[in-house]
Amino acid sequence: MAEAVIQIEVAYASVQRQVLMTLYVPADSSVRQALALSGMDREFPELDLTQCAVGIFGKVVADPSTRVLEAGERIEIYRPLLADPMEIRRLRAAKAREKRTMPG
Repeated sequence: MAEAVIQIEVAYASVQRQVLMTLYVPADSSVRQALALSGMDREFPELDLTQCAVGIFGKVVADPSTRVLEAGERIEIYRPLLADPMEIRRLRAAKAREKRTMPG
C-alpha cells in the first residue's frame, strides 16, 4: 500500500529573489521534515533549515519539529531581522525631536 501524501508549499524570499515551491510530503510530516525534503537550503546556501524561524500562513510556528502539516499549508521561511524595529523607531523619534528643538 502506498504511503499517503499531502501537497504543501514552501516559500522563501532573499534580498535578491524569492522561491515558492509546491512539494508532496508524507501525510505525517513535521514542518522541519518538510523543510529538509524541500531542498531550499540548496537554492539558498545561507539558510540553516534546522534553526531558521518559520511560519504557516504568517503565524510563527513555535516548535517546527513537532508541528504536523496539513494539506494545502504554506511554510514560510523567515530571514533574521538586521535591526530591532523598536530600536529603529526610538532612533527615528530622537532624530525628529532633535530637529524640532534646533534653532532655525
